[in-house]
Amino acid sequence: MAETHKLELPVIDLSSPDRISTANSIRRACVEYGFFYLVNHGVEVELFGRVFGESRKFFSLPLEEKTKLARREHRGYSALYDENLNPSSSSKGDSKESFYVGPLEGETRNLNQWPSQEVLPSWRSTMELYYEKVMSSGKKLISLIALALNLDEDYFETLGALDAPAAFLRLLHYPGNVASSDEETYGASAHSDYGMITLLATDGVPGLQVCRDKTKHPWIWEEVPNKNGAFIVNIGDMMERWTNCLFRSTFHRVMSVGQERYSVAFFLDPNEDCLVKCLESCCSESCPPRFPPIRSGDYLTERIRHTYGSY
Repeated sequence: MAETHKLELPVIDLSSPDRISTANSIRRACVEYGFFYLVNHGVEVELFGRVFGESRKFFSLPLEEKTKLARREHRGYSALYDENLNPSSSSKGDSKESFYVGPLEGETRNLNQWPSQEVLPSWRSTMELYYEKVMSSGKKLISLIALALNLDEDYFETLGALDAPAAFLRLLHYPGNVASSDEETYGASAHSDYGMITLLATDGVPGLQVCRDKTKHPWIWEEVPNKNGAFIVNIGDMMERWTNCLFRSTFHRVMSVGQERYSVAFFLDPNEDCLVKCLESCCSESCPPRFPPIRSGDYLTERIRHTYGSY
């Protein structure tokens, strides 16, 4: 991987009693970077270790075993090169495999697929516990984001955005021994996330890079170092749309570094029926809404369809 500048991202302490100061720090981070570290978030280091351990066990299974849980209804296993986040940069697809876990409650909970307990006895219970813990952290963060947008801290809850949210856990494995080819290999090609916010945990192996200004060409990439015990949080396109582009949904990618890499992403998005329209605190006569209102589920479905070709 070519030498890149290491980015010094802001650190947000979720346990700080000074909520106003924390909200102001989040606002600066989201305006300037679209990324920040989140510490003291309530997810124990021991649980991170268990999640990464179970993830390794699953991705180490024979392909035949993994494809028994092939992705359906955006749940389950996606093999290497199934996804191409940026077709203009790579014709082959992204060199990663993944596993999606969708909402654990509500009408769609039975759509989830789980490895056999005979094969991986602790897998489901570990992922469900992690899902619930990160969901709790994410909801606390959303209340601070509301304050950062000069809204009541329970704004998104009152709106109903967090009633049965469309939250997905995604386990990711980037193999270290990707076959060489004439084109540059990406673990995940340049993209922005689709939804509200993403909380990412990594195993410490480098590769994550961000481009703070996607309007400038050529893009300038900066490395995001791992911070032990911290989530790397980023704003998604839906939140950028909600805030009338005040908060930035930053381009990022994962470069192949010749080393096996694992990460776990938690995408916290509003429930499917939530209407996403410009927040009053983010528009004015001189800065009118840039996007029409749209139902959250319709927006996300269209973005996912575009990524996978069919949904």
